[in-house]
Amino acid sequence: MDKNEEKQREEEREQVVSPWEVSSSGKIDYDKLIDKFGCQRLDQSLVDRVQRLTGRPPHVFLRRGVFFAHRDLNDILDAYEKGEKFYLYTGRGPSSEALHLGHLVPFMFTKYLQDAFKVPLVIQLTDDEKCMWKNLSVEESQRLARENAKDIIACGFDVTKTFIFSDFDYVGGAFYKNMVKVAKCVTYNKVVGIFGFTGEDHIGKVSFPPVQAVPSFPSSFPHLFSGKDHLRCLIPCAIDQDPYFRMTRDVAPRIGYHKPALIESSFFPALQGETGKMSASDPNSAIYVTDSAKAIKNKINKYAFSGGQESVELHRKLGANLEVDIPVKYLSFFLEDDAELEHIKKEYGAGGMLTGEVKQRLAKVLTELVERHQVARAAVTDEVTLLHAITETE
Repeated sequence: MDKNEEKQREEEREQVVSPWEVSSSGKIDYDKLIDKFGCQRLDQSLVDRVQRLTGRPPHVFLRRGVFFAHRDLNDILDAYEKGEKFYLYTGRGPSSEALHLGHLVPFMFTKYLQDAFKVPLVIQLTDDEKCMWKNLSVEESQRLARENAKDIIACGFDVTKTFIFSDFDYVGGAFYKNMVKVAKCVTYNKVVGIFGFTGEDHIGKVSFPPVQAVPSFPSSFPHLFSGKDHLRCLIPCAIDQDPYFRMTRDVAPRIGYHKPALIESSFFPALQGETGKMSASDPNSAIYVTDSAKAIKNKINKYAFSGGQESVELHRKLGANLEVDIPVKYLSFFLEDDAELEHIKKEYGAGGMLTGEVKQRLAKVLTELVERHQVARAAVTDEVTLLHAITETE
């Protein structure tokens, strides 16, 4: 093995990004991920084009580069410009009772896309996946899917254009036929190469990828898209889900469908620092949508990693290191006002603002966001079923 190969392997060990694990010895290198996965960087010309086609300002996640990579977004926009509609597909693996703010990011962005383009949406709850990967019982996975569905519904999607389903409830019929078509096209060696399965993994894991692949195909939903087998699909997701859709895009033309397009986000960092995703097993690594105002304030003050200096005197002199400061990163996600964000960055970076002031502003922003969500969530009753039929898909 030459030195270049050795260095590359060492870097791969330092940074692991897969649908089931995100870890790094430092910050995630997104340029490296783009090279490794083969997607494209989402540049300003695409952001401008979305604004022009929708007639509304780009979402904060788009204009600040939270959604930073894509596959074939131009093709979707070309088709849309010619009057062809598309549909959105996103999902959630229900492994915890409540969602944290990182879980909300794709749903907040998907709501913007649905409103801006006025298109239908399917949301997959992979309760079967979590049953297999997290060693949850079937019944517990289904219960968590029902609870998570309420949080997703609370994001405010257009109920006439949104279909939420759990795999345990919905897989069968046309959906299952597409799963079999996909499965026949992917060899065992290929699936091992993409997902890194080993001889210790049970066959449920090896057989799961087609389940997440086929919502990309409109014929999987005959009650929604009958006779629209060539409808295009756009998938907003975090970049760790990319391997599923690399596989899907490879298979799609071979079974008569368009390749799904993707728009992919970076990871929302843990309170303790930017080394990957938050952990549901550590409640202090994240702000949850069930947290009280007091809990939010305490978590930010106690756990949010600061780029401020050790003393006020030193901070006034040197300013904060914004590259590692978590409160500033969280404000970059959730503070709508661009001018205020720039003011905070400038003042804090120059030592004019102290860490306590920035954390206080963040606590206010997040408390307002979470309390709004809690009010919306309380309005979603137990009678709300997971199966929402779309009544309008034009």
